[in-house]
Amino acid sequence: MSTEHLTGYVADFILGTTLADLPEDVVTLGRKHILDGLGLALSGGASHCGGLVRKHLDSLNLGTGPATVIGTKLKVAPRFAAFANGVGIHADDYDDTQLAVAKDRVYGLLTHPTAPALPAALAMGEARDASGADAMLAYHIGVEVECKISEAINPRHYQTGFHSTATCGTFAAAAASAKLMGLDRDATLRALSIAGSQSAGLRENFGTMTKPFHAGRSSESGVAAAQFAQIGWTATDKILEAPRGFFSAAGGGYDRNAIDGRLGKPWTFMEPGISIKPHPSGSLTHPGMTEMLRLIRENDIKAKDVVRVRVGTNQNMPNALIHHRPTNELQAKFSMEFCMAILLLQGRAGLNEFTDEVVMRPDVQEMLRKVEFGVHPEAEAAGYHLMTTIIDIELANGKTVSGRADFGKGSPAMPMSYDDVANKFRENAEFAKFPSKQAEQVVAMVREIETLPRIATLMALLAA
Repeated sequence: MSTEHLTGYVADFILGTTLADLPEDVVTLGRKHILDGLGLALSGGASHCGGLVRKHLDSLNLGTGPATVIGTKLKVAPRFAAFANGVGIHADDYDDTQLAVAKDRVYGLLTHPTAPALPAALAMGEARDASGADAMLAYHIGVEVECKISEAINPRHYQTGFHSTATCGTFAAAAASAKLMGLDRDATLRALSIAGSQSAGLRENFGTMTKPFHAGRSSESGVAAAQFAQIGWTATDKILEAPRGFFSAAGGGYDRNAIDGRLGKPWTFMEPGISIKPHPSGSLTHPGMTEMLRLIRENDIKAKDVVRVRVGTNQNMPNALIHHRPTNELQAKFSMEFCMAILLLQGRAGLNEFTDEVVMRPDVQEMLRKVEFGVHPEAEAAGYHLMTTIIDIELANGKTVSGRADFGKGSPAMPMSYDDVANKFRENAEFAKFPSKQAEQVVAMVREIETLPRIATLMALLAA
């Protein structure tokens, strides 16, 4: 396949991929990530962000539509449901994260695949009265397109400030929507190109509500792109590879070998995999949090005995974990210092720990000031495809307890089972005050999602 026709290759993948092309292992993995995303849409919808999104939708006087805003009785046009549910999934920064193949890719540019892809597949699937199998297939296609684009673009894209979930995620939503809408090749090319012109999102907004806004807007933009393509809106047929296209403008180039001929070969879900988060914070904190919990438990470490904690990583991690003295929950999600401190004080770090009140507690503020976070040469040498984190805990008795981790719980190296994810889903549903009986029905239904005659059946369960 020539790179002069790279966008065409992506379009052909979208059109030509069938359910039979999904390996059973990929289907199995996908079920976990779909369930995870649904739980996050519930808990994120119950957040302050979720309330503001609904206030915004109410102000638009949209009337009713065919697509469900998860956790509510509200039904709107697909693009607005995709926006609301995308914001919800990413609101607590508790959603899944792409890993990387190449050592310079910075963990797949930290793309969150499900947040843009799943809301588009669900909204368009419900609007088109699609089956569970069709919606699931569209989701997988969206994730695969998103991840391979993220893997291919020059790392400069992320390092200089673009938020890849927002930029690459727009293509995911367009791909999923185009598949469910049955667009032909020409329209699919135009959908991708319209999506490319809407790809936006800057990492300077990490630690604010605008970060989850990115995920919601990318999902909405992809849906809108496919809808405009369907009615005949014109666009280029080479948005990815052109000299003034996405890869060049947003990244200064790309690695053709990372995407050309690689869609579904292998599926990203299989290699290198996608992590599910055990904590509602930036994924770069998770190896350190996993290791810190292990050190606390194995050495019976008490917060009162800690004198100092040194945390060392490669140089890209402080570039994302930018809040060293957080004063609210959103900043705390991107603070290695807070994540270490709260585990030392509480022994856990869930939705109830990431609140403004907890962050500003005097004991928390005192403890996070004992944490030093910076670059460690050993972690730097390990490569940017790893999240190597080295911890040294100095205790009052003069002893130093040390540990290292390359990945955290929930990564392919330390995977969560469907039952583990179901427990996370239940916790998120409980946080959102979602009825427990319905929650159990969702857990059971997603376990066999490809057998559902109508995805609308699942969405009706998720309305509350």
